[in-house]
Amino acid sequence: MKGKILVVDDEEALTRLISYNLQREGFTSIQAYDGTRALEMIEGERPDLIILDVMLPGKDGLEICRDMRAAGDKTPVIMLTARDDEIDKVLGLELGADDYVTKPFSVRELMARVKAVLRRRTSQEEEPGKSKICIGSFTINPDSYEIFHNDYLLGLTVKEYELLDILLRNRGKVLKRDYLLEVLWDYSDSCSTRVLDVHISKLREKIEKDSKNPQYIKTVRGLGYKFEEEVDV
Repeated sequence: MKGKILVVDDEEALTRLISYNLQREGFTSIQAYDGTRALEMIEGERPDLIILDVMLPGKDGLEICRDMRAAGDKTPVIMLTARDDEIDKVLGLELGADDYVTKPFSVRELMARVKAVLRRRTSQEEEPGKSKICIGSFTINPDSYEIFHNDYLLGLTVKEYELLDILLRNRGKVLKRDYLLEVLWDYSDSCSTRVLDVHISKLREKIEKDSKNPQYIKTVRGLGYKFEEEVDV
């Protein structure tokens, strides 16, 4: 599971602290202190994961994440936010970040988030050769991290793919909010429920004709969500 991690933050002392702890955990750590250098290293170093501060000189972290996803780069990204700002978190998630950590944070928590994100990615990469899975009008292609709806390729972020994948595979079952947060993000504190809400909302925009009256992803009040579709079986 060990790999190369790019740490991007203009606070050099914090960047060194994060890098030191990553190295203690067996990772290779490389650093950048501004947006321009970060983009150069993303292209040249091909890291396995990026820890990316929102506030940076030059291009900020949100712009970098947006540009990466627009270019088809699915490298996992953990955003660092300087304050407990809901706007930063929501924007980061909407732009394709895999997780976020709010400053100040414990190094132990950050290391746990890093391992969780990489563990999920590794588990997918270690299971090649899976055949496509058809579920109603949706087709999952695990090898390429793609899902098609009526033969149309959905433009999903990695986390949106994982969420839709688990909903599809559990069609008709109610999946509790805490369960989805634990499985997909490895945490379930109350302030994190917004993370799930944002991803559900983005998925509905991409697969529903009317996201306010969803046909597929149903909210089960007080519990969580379930996927429903009339299919021939």
